[in-house]
Amino acid sequence: MSSIAKPPVFHPSARTNALGLRLRDYEGGMSTLCAGCGHDSVTAALIQAAWELSISPEIAAKMSGIGCSAKTTAYFMKQSHGFNSVHGRMPSVTTGAAAANRQLVCIGISGDGDSLSIGLGQMCHAVRRNVNMLYVLENNGVYGLTKGQFSASADIGSTSRKGVPNQMAPIDPVLLALSLGATFVARSFSGDKQQLVPILKAGITHRGLALVDVISPCVTFNNHEGSTKSYAHTRTHEVEAVATDFVPLKHAIDIAPSNGAVIDVSMHDGSLLRLRPATAGYDPTDRAAAYAHVRACQARGEIATGLLFVDEGSSQEMCDELKLPAEPLHDLPFERLCPGSRALDELMERYR
Repeated sequence: MSSIAKPPVFHPSARTNALGLRLRDYEGGMSTLCAGCGHDSVTAALIQAAWELSISPEIAAKMSGIGCSAKTTAYFMKQSHGFNSVHGRMPSVTTGAAAANRQLVCIGISGDGDSLSIGLGQMCHAVRRNVNMLYVLENNGVYGLTKGQFSASADIGSTSRKGVPNQMAPIDPVLLALSLGATFVARSFSGDKQQLVPILKAGITHRGLALVDVISPCVTFNNHEGSTKSYAHTRTHEVEAVATDFVPLKHAIDIAPSNGAVIDVSMHDGSLLRLRPATAGYDPTDRAAAYAHVRACQARGEIATGLLFVDEGSSQEMCDELKLPAEPLHDLPFERLCPGSRALDELMERYR
């Protein structure tokens, strides 16, 4: 975590959101990551998204594991609670927080090593349970803290800084999430803030787990010619499935008549995702088509980005399934948390 505080300096004309907070109120400590790291661009997008959504800092819970990505929680929303878990265990810690307090806005930050290697099982079960959280996977294809070894997301044929090619097939978090039944799946690029911010806003407001895989180049170990996670490679091989805007329902919107290319996706909180398909006929509500699109892009050496899939009909997140109360558990009286031995005996009798 960073211990370098930013000076609290504001321009007198700085705009405020619905809570009266400035954009800089959502910043955190000074970054200690390498200059130009893609993760810092992700942080900037998270700050922008949280400010535009007017999220109260005290209701946000920022979780992370271990790795370069784990430091991100220190760099945004300094007034919010954050937690660095054991390597790969961010999903289970976030699951506990979401279950204990349904009013929290849970934002989980992870990396390709943290989620696709040691934490792969944790990620899979968080998706399966549909934990109500934004799951940001900062994907750079290497272990940056341990000097750039290939991670589980490195593509076959991509080379290290020394020119050694990777021979092992990658784990694609987008394809994995689609196959596991995730209700919101997107991919973006840390260098494309215009695309990333609306996706993060949509993910935060989605009811259930929203997985956002962000290609985030490591400028120290994986930004060279031969890398498939570099700035240059991603910019030249990115194929956007849909150009995504996040449009809160509370704002009246007038649009010109269209030729039918616009797809409106209603979110469960009453918000709206307005999608302008860049790929002819692409339907972000068709899971099989989304999977096929990502695979087809891979076969052409392209990177599928944008909102790839959203389940319009999904309304059951983990806490609904478990029938947890709407109130935070710490606010419940003792009698509700501990109903007594008679209630326990009656429960046990059902299993005899």
